[in-house]
Amino acid sequence: MNKVHSVMKRTDRWHRPPFIQSTLLRWSLIFGAVIYLVLALGSIEVNWQRVVQGLDRGWAFVQGFLQPDFTSRKEDILIGFQESVTMAITATVAGVFLSIPVAVGAASNLAPRWIYIICRAVIAVSRTLNEIIVAIFLVAMFGFGPFAGFLTLTFATIGFMAKLMAEDIEEIQPSQLEALRATGAGYLQVLDFAVLSQVMPRLLGLSLYRLDINFRESAVIGIVGAGGIGATLNTAMDRYEFDSAAAIILIIILIVMLAEYGSSWLRKNIQ
Repeated sequence: MNKVHSVMKRTDRWHRPPFIQSTLLRWSLIFGAVIYLVLALGSIEVNWQRVVQGLDRGWAFVQGFLQPDFTSRKEDILIGFQESVTMAITATVAGVFLSIPVAVGAASNLAPRWIYIICRAVIAVSRTLNEIIVAIFLVAMFGFGPFAGFLTLTFATIGFMAKLMAEDIEEIQPSQLEALRATGAGYLQVLDFAVLSQVMPRLLGLSLYRLDINFRESAVIGIVGAGGIGATLNTAMDRYEFDSAAAIILIIILIVMLAEYGSSWLRKNIQ
């Protein structure tokens, strides 16, 4: 008994995890990393005159938040926000609607293997391509305007929603699936009563989360000509109208915060 107790005491002791046993090799790697960092920083070309000018412009931009101008570019801001809100809402609705069958197909516990592979490939492509790259491609195809932005955000929403929903579907309680299948329920009935009932709160919360992501992304893809408030924001920044740019950013922050609070409230009430 004492022997077992002594063995347990020895095994319970904390030991420093092994790293590199050789002291020379360890310090050589550290020294090499420091030299590499110094050489990498030395290879960066810095225009210090531009840095000084940038500091002044940065401070002017910060001052713009103290006195934001909501009136000088009022019409442009209203049109840009109307396009961004329209793009965000329609792209979210369309993307969520299209992502549901993709998510079901990407769930290994519901779909055959060949459908699973295809749906996972769709998700991978959607998540791999950045919104800016997709927007540039679609602007080249369909021209400038919010339609290219709508397609870009819809494509991104499909990959985002389908991946997260597929993971949730794969983690649902298998007992409900087995119980419904045992009663002779069809495939759509299993999806309705066993799958949708468990993932609905998550689906709603992710949809609202994706809505504010799409609104923020609409401000980014607008810079490359995909419509929305991004074009107005880019014009204000190019003309150094920092007070107008600050007003646009503040409105974006306000709408995103409202969407976040609305998402939390809806999730609590549904659950």
